Amino acid sequence: MGRNRTQPTSSPRRCLIAGNYCHDVLIRDGVVLAETLGGAASFISNVFDGVSVSYNLVSKVGSDFAYSVHHDPIVVPDCRTTLFHAHFDSGIEGEGQQDRVLKRVNACDPIRPSDLPESRFDFGMAVGVGGEITVETVEKLLEICSTVFVDIQALIRVFDGVDGAVKLVGLKDSGFFHLLPRIGFIKASAEEALFMDVEEVRKVCCVVVTNGKRGCRVYWRDGEVEVGPFPTGQVDPTGAGDSFLGGFVAGLVNGLAVPDAALLGNLFGSLTVGQIGLPKFDLRLLQRVQEEVQKRKVQSISCHERKDEKFRFMNVAGHEQFHASLIAAKQIPRCLPRECEWDLPNSPSRAVEQGLNVLPHFTTQPKLLPDSVYEEPIRTADGKQ
Repeated sequence: MGRNRTQPTSSPRRCLIAGNYCHDVLIRDGVVLAETLGGAASFISNVFDGVSVSYNLVSKVGSDFAYSVHHDPIVVPDCRTTLFHAHFDSGIEGEGQQDRVLKRVNACDPIRPSDLPESRFDFGMAVGVGGEITVETVEKLLEICSTVFVDIQALIRVFDGVDGAVKLVGLKDSGFFHLLPRIGFIKASAEEALFMDVEEVRKVCCVVVTNGKRGCRVYWRDGEVEVGPFPTGQVDPTGAGDSFLGGFVAGLVNGLAVPDAALLGNLFGSLTVGQIGLPKFDLRLLQRVQEEVQKRKVQSISCHERKDEKFRFMNVAGHEQFHASLIAAKQIPRCLPRECEWDLPNSPSRAVEQGLNVLPHFTTQPKLLPDSVYEEPIRTADGKQ
């Protein structure tokens, strides 16, 4: 497995994703439910692949990495892939909610500025989940990308030195605050948004706050807009915010206005929480979504008079109809598994030998382990147990 595959120089380089792939272990009520490919990079690239967005990806993994992916990560010798244990309490499942305690068990090396390509990109994304995004890395993204999107979790997460539990610090205390005026969009969950002053941050960059079943709200200097949700039954909230961000950026890449792009983000977030681990998107749904996005793009361009704006923040006429068309697309009956299969490389045999689950994009579901107990000692970032 080698370094990130680069696209031919003649191909358009639209997006650059920076964030490590992870191994996720989902544990409900103390019992392991699944082992799956994780990390924001996996969920975002999953969305981009589904809607045909061109991108490059920079991610680091250890020699134990167990999955076949479209973009080869940088393999760090003598290092283990970032591993998270996600502990769920299903005691309040009846209310459609689940408590989650996230613990980082292993941490791979951070992404350095030298790991990023020297090419120019229209959009850059800093989407670390395990502390792998440094200040210097964001600075390099700002230099080579016209617009940079940052998931606040890449900036404000810290990890307990004993058990690896994820904690949050204030954005002003993160070391990244001075970069905000150069960042285009910062995305946060409703919980994470409490660790920044939204009214202050919106003056220098756009803020997108996701709020689960309530949809999301977009804030910018001169206004704000609430964008409606796509109700769904929650099975696993892991990666919902990452899939939202993937859909949101995909919408902007396709020329949608910001509220319409946020609708696309809400759609993919809702599709993600309805499945365990990395979601498998129905091909007919993806085709219908792409058709609706292209129709909406043409419609919004014809309704928009100002051609000099990089992003259109105000709702364009027909937003509600676009929402309805995406709801209809989501309701398309799922096709049979054989109809949905993609022709992708087989899983590496070494992963099977190690007893690890292998999950190529779009081909298989996470490994469900209803009766097993995943036992591995907690390792902090410095390797101590």
